[in-house]
Amino acid sequence: MVAIVDSGSTKSDWVILDDFKNVFLKTETIGFNPNFINRELIVPEIEKNASLTSVKNSITRIFFYGSGCGVKQNCDTIEEEVGKVFTNAKIVVKEDLYAAAYAAYAGKPTIVCILGTGSNSCYFDGENLTIKLPSLGYLMGDEGSGSAIGKQLVRRFFMQKLPQDLHLEFEKTYGLTIDEALKNMYHTTRPNAYLANFNKFVVERKDHPYFQNMVLEEMKNFFDYQVLPYEESQNAEINFIGSIAYYYENILRSAASELNLNVGHIVQKPIESLVNYHIKYIL
Repeated sequence: MVAIVDSGSTKSDWVILDDFKNVFLKTETIGFNPNFINRELIVPEIEKNASLTSVKNSITRIFFYGSGCGVKQNCDTIEEEVGKVFTNAKIVVKEDLYAAAYAAYAGKPTIVCILGTGSNSCYFDGENLTIKLPSLGYLMGDEGSGSAIGKQLVRRFFMQKLPQDLHLEFEKTYGLTIDEALKNMYHTTRPNAYLANFNKFVVERKDHPYFQNMVLEEMKNFFDYQVLPYEESQNAEINFIGSIAYYYENILRSAASELNLNVGHIVQKPIESLVNYHIKYIL
């Protein structure tokens, strides 16, 4: 059996293929971003999933694509910890941009972007993946991401920048105190996912003019920092993977239009396209 894993900072999608390349199992675990999760938690979290433990001895290959896996040390961490559960498997770990590129590939070169809890970009010509820009994480980067929009929302709430109607609704919805917010942002293992959770509030009110402008500016930041530095951006189709791109599609396309950029297709969850790519090109 073969396991294909798309792991973000919030959750991981797992698909298990049988020996005939048919889907045998689909399941989820939490996200395993090594920059945020304690490595000692990876094995217990996998073993919480009864479906995975039931087939762990039958899996011989694992293709793991994860956020935070752009550096060798983090790849080694994932390989070692996942290998403790799937002891018979040969494990390949790559950063999530590879999963996005494979899932977004439709036969022609494209700029591939991730807009989920975090954000990232690359250029993929069908064979070679070019990463021109580093991923700086939620503190200095991740423009346009769920954590960036969540951070904007929380900051504007506490700094009294939200319009009165949104301020009161936020206060009623969360009852958030500054002590609680700071504790979750600075003293928990997954602060980026914590901030991204506030997107639900924005998505439910995304037609509000204030949020339209807030998200539009964040999407422009994304294009400015993570797309325009690619010279191919002026001609190539720009495809997106991730829930933030999906939920804010209209605003995203408006930002691209203002910058004369061509946005192609937007995929909320790349796992099915990723599996198809593996069946067609890798397995």
